[in-house]
Amino acid sequence: MTTTRQQVLYLWLQGSALDESVVGWAFHDGSDGAGPQLPESEQPGRPPYSSGVAALRDGWMLLQSAQLIPPAPGQEYANAYLEYEFVFERRVDVAPS
Repeated sequence: MTTTRQQVLYLWLQGSALDESVVGWAFHDGSDGAGPQLPESEQPGRPPYSSGVAALRDGWMLLQSAQLIPPAPGQEYANAYLEYEFVFERRVDVAPS
């Protein structure tokens, strides 16, 4: 008997399209390490995927894409946060603990 757990991957992309380059990421593993892990990057500190499309090709399901909101006048060049956030999930079966 197995239990289904969720893994969530946040990717912040350079632009609003899924084929844009990854500029930041976060991984939250509800399987406590029992599920598959992110692919190893060739260089430490580099993103696990080059783009959102690469994550889709590895089996991640897109839950939410970035909402496109125009910047307020005068704030066009402010770097307050990463605006192109995409949320992916993967459900994995793990043995009950």
